[in-house]
Amino acid sequence: MAAIGDECQQIRMRQLTLQTQRLTNGNIDDADKQKSLACTSKYEVSTLTKSRKFRVGGGLSGGLGKMIPESHPLQHLFEDLVGQHYAEEIGIRDPQIVAYVSHLLAEFCEADQLFKVRDPAERPLADVGEMLLESDPVYGPAPSFDRERQVRKHIGDYTLFFAGMFPESINHFRLRRQRLENLIDWIKAGKESYYIVSKFEHFEYAKVAPLFASLSKNFEECVYGLNMVKNDLEEMQHPITRRGDELLM
Repeated sequence: MAAIGDECQQIRMRQLTLQTQRLTNGNIDDADKQKSLACTSKYEVSTLTKSRKFRVGGGLSGGLGKMIPESHPLQHLFEDLVGQHYAEEIGIRDPQIVAYVSHLLAEFCEADQLFKVRDPAERPLADVGEMLLESDPVYGPAPSFDRERQVRKHIGDYTLFFAGMFPESINHFRLRRQRLENLIDWIKAGKESYYIVSKFEHFEYAKVAPLFASLSKNFEECVYGLNMVKNDLEEMQHPITRRGDELLM
């Protein structure tokens, strides 16, 4: 058993190296990558494989929180608006991106889904900086790299939602709560977080990795497209457009 522990400790050090490499030049030794991922799968309990799955364009796993049925009226409304503006305003016609962002809007209509990431004391986190700390599996409290992926995915979702639907609230929130975040920081955090999620390319995450790579690459465009969606929803006087002040007060 001691030998197994020593081996896993060595491989965890390799994982830290891999994490650094993937954020720089991406030159990762395939043998180390496979061995590292195998160790993580064998000795760490995945928090995501227990979560529910939602279907997006043929079946994507890795969703967090409760499942919004595809037949839900909000899902159809958001799919129409997101599909229209993403195609016409920013030239994104990827059905997986449209379905993912539409699902995100429907899911975040419920406040408990916005604040589903909690710290070790079970306190819901609304601050992106605190979420970034929570996602750290090396120097922070994240118990595994699966937890890192889980929290990073939520950061990407959270920042995309607020930057797209309530950009004016971000600065208001920062000034009231004495936070260091601003819109540029949120964009950077969201883009980087989706990129990190996309680097989980093996096992149950293989199918969704390209989607998150696309979300990272087109993050600013996705935010702008949601600005257009928000304008339509405001004209329709949809309740979601009044949620910003409620959530951030």
